Order: sequence, then C-alpha cells, then structure tokens
Amino acid sequence: MQTAKRIRFGLDTFGDMSKNDAGQFLPAGQVIRDVVAQAKFADELGLDNFNVGEHHRDDFAVSAPDTVLAGIATVTENITLGSGVTVLSSEDPVRVYQRFATIDALANGRVEITAGRGSFTESFPLFGYKLEDYHVLFEEKLELLVKLLEEHPVNWSGATRSGLKNQQVYPKTERGRIPLRVGVGGSPESVVRAARLGAPMALAIIGGDPERFAPFADLYRRALTELNKPQLPISIHSPGHISDTDEQAIEELWPNYLAMFGRIGRERGWGPTTKEQYLNEVRYGSLYVGTPETVAKKIAHALRSVGADRFDFKYSNGPVPHSKLMKSIELYATKVVPMVNELLAESLVS
Repeated sequence: MQTAKRIRFGLDTFGDMSKNDAGQFLPAGQVIRDVVAQAKFADELGLDNFNVGEHHRDDFAVSAPDTVLAGIATVTENITLGSGVTVLSSEDPVRVYQRFATIDALANGRVEITAGRGSFTESFPLFGYKLEDYHVLFEEKLELLVKLLEEHPVNWSGATRSGLKNQQVYPKTERGRIPLRVGVGGSPESVVRAARLGAPMALAIIGGDPERFAPFADLYRRALTELNKPQLPISIHSPGHISDTDEQAIEELWPNYLAMFGRIGRERGWGPTTKEQYLNEVRYGSLYVGTPETVAKKIAHALRSVGADRFDFKYSNGPVPHSKLMKSIELYATKVVPMVNELLAESLVS
C-alpha cells in the first residue's frame, strides 16, 4: 500500500497594516507586535513554518523581516522561521547570510531563507538600484547567496557588487547550513534556475486553479533529473481566510481584499476589483476562503494537482483585524490541517 508523504503546513504574512475591531487603523508598531503574537500562537498550535515578507510601502508594516524573525525566535520553540520572500535583487547577499545566521543562533537552528524577486519594485529606488538591472541583479546575487550558504571560503565575481576572493563570512551556523528556497511566480526560466541551483521551489499561486501550475512542477522535476540532482520539495503559497461559515469568511475578507487589491490595481492600471471577480476566485481559484472543510478540500486539491510537499497559507490579506487573523490561524491549525491529511490519505486508499 502506498503511504502518504509528510506534508508541512505553514503560514505567510506580509504584516499588512491592520485595523482594530472598531475599524480604526493601528500603528505599524502594534501590527509588528501582533505578527510576533501570531507566530507564537502558530508555534503553540504545532504548525511547521512561519514566514514573514518584505515590503517598503505604507500598506505593510514589515520592511525588515529578519529583524521581526529575530524577535519571534526568542518567543517560539519549534516552528521553522523564514522570509517570504527576501527581495534579493536589492539586498547584499553577504548581509543576508550574516543576519539569518544570527537569527539561526537565536532560534537554535530553526531558520530558512526564501529568496525571490518580490511583487513590488519600491526597494529599487530606495536602495539605489536601477530597474533595468532587474534580471542580472537577482541572477548574480542568488548565485552568490548559494555559495555563502555553503559556509566555506567564497570565491565570486560579478557585475553587481565587488568580488570575493577566498573570503570567509561569519558567523558560521552550528548546523553548517541554512536551508534555502527560491520563490517562483510561474516563469519557466525561474523554475529551471531553482533546479540548477539545487534549491527547493516555492510556487506563489495567487490566482486561478492551482492545477495550471502542474506543468511548472513537472518541469522542475525533469530539470532536477537531467541535472543529476535529487528530487527536492515543492511548496505552495496562497492567500485565504477561514471562519465558522463560508458566508462569514467571504464577507469578513471581502472589504479587506478590496482595499488591498483595489489599491494595487489602481497603481498598475488594472480595471476595478469587483466582488464577482473575488467570488469567482474563492469558488474556483486560489483564494482559500470559507469554513475549515471548504478550505481543506481546496488545499488538498492544490497539493494533489502540483504534487507539493508543503502549503503556506497567507492568512493576512489587507487590513483584517488581529482578532480575526488569530481565529483564522486557530482554525487552520486545529481543523484544516487534520482534514487535509485525512483527504490526502483517503485519495491514496481509493
């Protein structure tokens, strides 16, 4: 009989600027403290991973996820802490390594890095980079980070920063390596790059049926085989919200989803965000909104479609109050995760 593989279940947050239960926006400091409380709660509930994203705009409180993760490391015991993502194009890979090696010490070896391009470009002018260098910045810096994570003397040269010759970088970690994932939005080039570097792939699936990402997972596995590398985990990152009834979850998230995607749409010249579009994504796409049973069925479908080993639930989407986020986290950990495992086990038997 075929046995079910161990699926990891995590949470993602960008530290969205949120409101209190009275509908008033909270200061960034309180939002950051709430993120720490959410991570601590996730750890107590036995979830596997907690990831904090990086943004440099006024609708998100977290611009330095590694600093937040350092705080979380001191109040958690078991959960793996990671970035989601580290925007590597506008970062110094040496400092990324050093900061995460320091967090790894605080967390007793519970840290990972997810490197990606990010979905916004505000960090480029902020840190003095040119958007026309978008591709070469990421390519070179990712290559350098991979070398740094080996924790050996580094020899590297490129066009985006000064080279390194037999350079040791400190501190070294006690376990000898920090795990790295590469965030992929859905381009074949990014998929093959992750395989070439021997890094697990994190698929950001934020729209449409997750089944449409199956070809990217297949490409990744073929590329690993052709490169004579072992098969590596694939994870899914998708947004959602969980409540006691489908209608309650839909109505709780909708105004916050509208606030978030409405603004992003205006900035990028998209058409107005409509409730019909939102409901279509809830029913048929990659918005995991509803009761634990509804969400569990969708997650099981996504994991089966892609053959993924991990699901990271982006539980904060717009200015949702902390109390509702905590409820969503609780239902995800205590109801959704067991249901998904049962559904996957049943599919193997059948």
